[in-house]
Amino acid sequence: MTVPTDLESASQENLATDSGSATVATPAIAENLLSDDDLIDDVEMSLFDHLEELRLRIFYSLVAVVVGASGCFTVVKQIVRLLELPAQGVKFLELAPGEFFFVSIKVAGYSGILVASPVILYQIIAFVLPGLTRRERRLLGPIVFGSSILFVAGLAFAYIALIPAALNFFITYGADVVEQSWSIEKYFDFVLLLMFSTGLAFQVPIIQALLGLLNIVSSQQMLAGWRLVLIGAAIVGAALTPSTDPLTQSLLGGAIVSLYFGGIGFVKLLGK
Repeated sequence: MTVPTDLESASQENLATDSGSATVATPAIAENLLSDDDLIDDVEMSLFDHLEELRLRIFYSLVAVVVGASGCFTVVKQIVRLLELPAQGVKFLELAPGEFFFVSIKVAGYSGILVASPVILYQIIAFVLPGLTRRERRLLGPIVFGSSILFVAGLAFAYIALIPAALNFFITYGADVVEQSWSIEKYFDFVLLLMFSTGLAFQVPIIQALLGLLNIVSSQQMLAGWRLVLIGAAIVGAALTPSTDPLTQSLLGGAIVSLYFGGIGFVKLLGK
């Protein structure tokens, strides 16, 4: 048996080091070789595995909503007073036993959904993320952030502009004929529905950005369909507003049209 020389030993050590480096660098190189349309986490899951994960995500979201609603229920009277501010000079009545209690549960539930929305968004993202390509993942963060900002802006617009305008129309219309005494339940059905429907309507620019980034519709095509958008905004304004007064419908429809043209400008800035 021959003893290896120092030169041979050094060569073997260098070879082992080079092999180890190549092994470590292989995942990074492989990831760089992926195109924007390739899946990063391409893991096979059965249908039952997907359903089980979906069940867990829904369960965690419901737990977050229950916790948020329970917390909001402890301060529900303050929330009720805040939502009553646009109806100045109106007397609210409890027309049935327990009506205000059930209104409190409803207000706490809507508030709980709003408080738990970050957790719900996280669960949705965690569920769909493994099936997204690299390009789609890059779009996910800005879309979620922009959607959240626009939803909150919709709630604020409804509270500051739409609700006062609608209530002022109804109060002044019959002020010299009837005394304004409203059911607490009917009032909050009106307010909560108008606020959340306006928040959803404010998602128009996000939908436009998605269509543009995915090369489905260009900014020129969006601009060419402005007449249909005007008609659609009027229909949506009439459908989403629980009141029938033309002022509230016009405000919501005008906001949708403004958001649409703003979305066209944003898509144009993206080069689409």
